[in-house]
Amino acid sequence: MRNSQRWLRGTVVAASVGAASGVLAALAGSRRWQAANDRLAADLDRLATYPRGAVSFDSLATLPLPVQRYFRLVLRDGQPRIRAARVRQTGTFRSREGPDPEAGWSPFVATQRFSAEPPGFVWDARIRMAPLVSVRVHDAYVGGHASMRGAVAALVPVVNAGDGAELRAGALQRYLAESVWLPTALLPGGGVTWTPVDGRVATATIIDGATTVSLEFEFGPGGEIAAARTPGRRRSVPGKPGEYVLAPWGGRYAHYEEHGGMRVPTE
Repeated sequence: MRNSQRWLRGTVVAASVGAASGVLAALAGSRRWQAANDRLAADLDRLATYPRGAVSFDSLATLPLPVQRYFRLVLRDGQPRIRAARVRQTGTFRSREGPDPEAGWSPFVATQRFSAEPPGFVWDARIRMAPLVSVRVHDAYVGGHASMRGAVAALVPVVNAGDGAELRAGALQRYLAESVWLPTALLPGGGVTWTPVDGRVATATIIDGATTVSLEFEFGPGGEIAAARTPGRRRSVPGKPGEYVLAPWGGRYAHYEEHGGMRVPTE
């Protein structure tokens, strides 16, 4: 019995030391992750410039009619253009494919920072994969360079995509689609050009350095942007690092509310 008690004590002490080491490692990993995110955000802010001039409805005359109606709905004539924005998000994230479209969704929270000139963003997300298990994700486009990182508990890497032409194009398309949260970035003079498709659809094109991408925007009956889409956005191939294929991609926008003097979608 005495020997048994010693073994039990030893087991408990070892388990306690192991647990403490795990907690310390997780804390250290979280600090390193946050420091890396802070550096990205600092670079984004350092590069952001103050846009010249204010919103002028007189400059809208050459735009496709649905684009004109959109800007008159969401902006005010004479208001300042946006330099930077921050958006807090909650939602669900689908981390794996399968035959059931309702399967594989996990809750997430995120903060996303934007700059308008030059175009850029840093998305810092925490995706809860299981009780007490989260994946931290960075998705960034800063200074014309893209990166994507993911790690379980900010420690064990699961995604590590470095800068390249495919990743830059995908990131810039994401920026263009999400510019509805800082709509002055979509105005003439902000690097975006518009071409008409029909009475409800127009194509937006943005150029940043050597990267050029486009999206079709569909406008709702009230003038708001209701959807964005492209027949081919680059996506990674599961299990084949560095390989990409073109796939249909898009988003829908709803529940416009006023924030910061502008009307933006909240879903």
